[in-house]
Amino acid sequence: MAADTDAHVSPVDLDDLESVRAADPGGMLDAVASAGEQVRQALVACEQSGVVGVRHGGRPRAVVVTGMGGSGIAGHVLQAAAGPECPVPVERVRGWTLPAWVGADDLVIAVSSSGRTAETMACTRTAIERGARTVVVAAEGSPLVELAIAANIPWVPVPSGRPPRANLWALSVPLLVAADALGVVDAEPARLEAVADLLDGLAVECAPTVSIDQNPAKKLAAELVGTLPMIWGSSDLAGIAAYRLLCQLAENAKYPAVNGVLPEALHNQVVTFSAPTASGLPIRLVLLRDTVEQWEVAVAADEAEALAGECGVSVSRMVAVGEHPLERMASLCAVGDFASVYLALLGGVDPTPIPPIEVLKTRLQERQSQR
Repeated sequence: MAADTDAHVSPVDLDDLESVRAADPGGMLDAVASAGEQVRQALVACEQSGVVGVRHGGRPRAVVVTGMGGSGIAGHVLQAAAGPECPVPVERVRGWTLPAWVGADDLVIAVSSSGRTAETMACTRTAIERGARTVVVAAEGSPLVELAIAANIPWVPVPSGRPPRANLWALSVPLLVAADALGVVDAEPARLEAVADLLDGLAVECAPTVSIDQNPAKKLAAELVGTLPMIWGSSDLAGIAAYRLLCQLAENAKYPAVNGVLPEALHNQVVTFSAPTASGLPIRLVLLRDTVEQWEVAVAADEAEALAGECGVSVSRMVAVGEHPLERMASLCAVGDFASVYLALLGGVDPTPIPPIEVLKTRLQERQSQR
């Protein structure tokens, strides 16, 4: 059967609060605005679950995060917090198979908002079989948590009621707490409380009640309409935020985009500036600037922005806020998350449903049962 499509309605005036609320029946704006509270709730859940007990095994050889889609983004957040100075590798697995080298010397963190993701379940079983230290972050009562209980490994519950893509900090904080306990990242509770405060402040700035001329998320959404966003990050951290924005535009706004990170994008994607409408939509460069940039990359970002203007490519710029990597990451992601919802409303799209993903899941389950 053909995949269902989202019901389209008339685009809304983003400054008409009543229309905005009516066009967001699933409450995605409220879910996005809950980011700060997610941090605080997750800190409590981590304390109750005893996840800091992972420190008793000593520092692992590597930290491996397995997760898919909106849940898998938590691994990106951990990588951003770890940064290039991290004393151990932080790897992500987005698929069915753990690398062959993963074993008893490593920590595997399995993340699944539903606790039913097949790929994550498979990797978790493999980690347990190989004797790897393992932590689970998943919905209470789910098959993944049942697996954790049976294997006597720690698990942290994920609150229900929000889709994985709107649960970024509920999913990420347990990873950060575990990594902090191991001395792998700087994510002590006071640091995470500061991130929560920052997210609360950005939720106020980007709220539906704030007019478009004062609202960075509404402004970005309006700039993206009718364009092909090319989202570049000016550091590895900003590159992760660029990827996050690409995913949010896809799931919330049902809107295509491409992403990249500097300086790599300057060796390939920049060539599209010479024909900015070849794809049918005019390119809009969305430049996510970190406040901690390698000098050479900062200069290159400035020159790329200037070249875009010379080539007739419009530019939107977002600049990170805060000093700590987690604060900078949170600031870029928060504005982008809100913008993706506002873009959905401008396009007359309900941001919450994701029919193609649901249809694919059903079909894959049917094929699996026929094996």
